[in-house]
Amino acid sequence: MTAREQEQEPEQKPGGTRLIGGPGLLLVWLYGVMVVGAVSRSAYQIATEFDRAPLAYSLSAIAGVVYGFITYTLVRGGETARRAALACCAAELVGVLTVGTWTLVDPSAFPDATVWSDYGMGYLFIPVLLPLTALYWLRKARTA
Repeated sequence: MTAREQEQEPEQKPGGTRLIGGPGLLLVWLYGVMVVGAVSRSAYQIATEFDRAPLAYSLSAIAGVVYGFITYTLVRGGETARRAALACCAAELVGVLTVGTWTLVDPSAFPDATVWSDYGMGYLFIPVLLPLTALYWLRKARTA
């Protein structure tokens, strides 16, 4: 194997962290679905009615990018990717809790819902459950 091929391979050396085994595969699938949902919804809303609720649509787009990065790091694997995913999932959870609380306290700030509105109620609360589950899985993957 050439040095270039070794650089391009995910970190799966002995003692490396495999993140998409078992429940990790379900996390990748769920995050992938959330990427498609958040990005497609926000792209349509930004393109057609951005002036109606720019904050809500921008936050949905940001959520889609966050979901995409987490999906990538889970697939990539390795300790560096695990740490990046942990940080991103923690930031995602803070975002969900902040926006979820904000939409309950001041509903007029969001004339239209975001992915994280009401803690992700429009997405069956997956936006609040997913980072909690991912944080647990990623912490467990470190000790495995």
